[in-house]
Amino acid sequence: MLRITRSGQSCAAPSIKLEGKLLAPWVDEVRHLFATTDRAPAPRLNLAELTFVDAAGARLLNELIRGGIQIESCAPYVAELLRRTPNADY
Repeated sequence: MLRITRSGQSCAAPSIKLEGKLLAPWVDEVRHLFATTDRAPAPRLNLAELTFVDAAGARLLNELIRGGIQIESCAPYVAELLRRTPNADY
């Protein structure tokens, strides 16, 4: 299960929080969310409550980071996963 929460003021960068498990079935939903979010200023991504990420989820997070999305908070597990596999081909 993945919970997605959007917040942010109209003049501030929006913040998107992901909670739970980022699995392949949710990747397209998250990708679409960022594709439809205003990029000026770039949205921030809160991953503090993300408890699991599969290979498809890790690819998406790396793609978002390379695209300029800023991580504002990150669970240690997810930070280690992203640090170890920034450009991994799963």
